[in-house]
Amino acid sequence: MARTALIVIDVQESFKVRANWQLVNHADIAERVNRLVHAARDQGDLVVWVLHTEPGAGGPFDPAEGHVRLMDGLEPLPGEPMITKTAHNAFTTTNLQQLLTQHGVGKIVVSGIRTEQCCETTARVGSDLGYEVVFVTEATATMALAHWSVSDEATVEEILADPRTLTAEQVAERTEYVLAGRFATIRTIDELIGVPVAS
Repeated sequence: MARTALIVIDVQESFKVRANWQLVNHADIAERVNRLVHAARDQGDLVVWVLHTEPGAGGPFDPAEGHVRLMDGLEPLPGEPMITKTAHNAFTTTNLQQLLTQHGVGKIVVSGIRTEQCCETTARVGSDLGYEVVFVTEATATMALAHWSVSDEATVEEILADPRTLTAEQVAERTEYVLAGRFATIRTIDELIGVPVAS
């Protein structure tokens, strides 16, 4: 039977230094991911850590700025792969597929930041590459999303005041709609860690 890998995408300090972090839906994303990490280890699954980098960009994702590191509370074990990417998905600019093949992985569980961006894109590419994909929306985080025509310089207040802005919850729901039945199966944290459902 093919192994499962938990992919933890971009749960890094870079996001916390940006103004829009105050719009995040799951400020406790590190704790949510940790629940999956501990369960994955208990089940003998592979845990793969991914960090997003933009070398030379001078912003929070530039490794030289010191923020490209896992959020406090997340501690990879020796032997757990840590890879860095420069694309939205975790496959294109990394050796992730090679790593998964070496470990006999046929199923990936996607978690991390941002729900509709790096997590969703990784799920789509993973599905196209032939992996069974499980998407744990509640173990992903995102922020309110401004309309595409809004300036990158807009303040958090301006974004929130714009009626076209999608809330983080709306963004996450949209991701579930487009992934489910096509690219991934949506699961909750409790379902994956084996917490019994109350009747």
